[in-house]
Amino acid sequence: MLQKMIKPVSLFLVFSFLLLDFSAQTATAQMIDTNTAILAQKQEASRGRVAAFLGREDVRKVMEQHGVDAVEAQKRVASLSDAELAKISQAMEQMPAGGDAVGAIVGAAVFIFVVLLITDLLGLTHVFSFVNHKR
Repeated sequence: MLQKMIKPVSLFLVFSFLLLDFSAQTATAQMIDTNTAILAQKQEASRGRVAAFLGREDVRKVMEQHGVDAVEAQKRVASLSDAELAKISQAMEQMPAGGDAVGAIVGAAVFIFVVLLITDLLGLTHVFSFVNHKR
């Protein structure tokens, strides 16, 4: 009985091994220029600076006054494009040190409000209750 089973089982095993993929994934490395590395570092620094700015208590209060959820704003900052992030970061750098940054805070809050409103109107989010969503 064992002799009858050996041939079909061995054919099945040979066929199974032929279907396996034993190819190895190879890693590739490329040189990057200095400007690309510096740009990537600046973008990460800008993203951290804006995230830290939104994490401040006074900014959070202004956003809550405008009806913007702080957690949702942090998520939006994480999804900003590099150009949008550069604009916000540049505006933050132009603020006077130790000065009154209420205008910048309100500007940032309005910008975030507009971004959230647009995404709400497009139906991507449901943040605001005053936007009529088609169902």
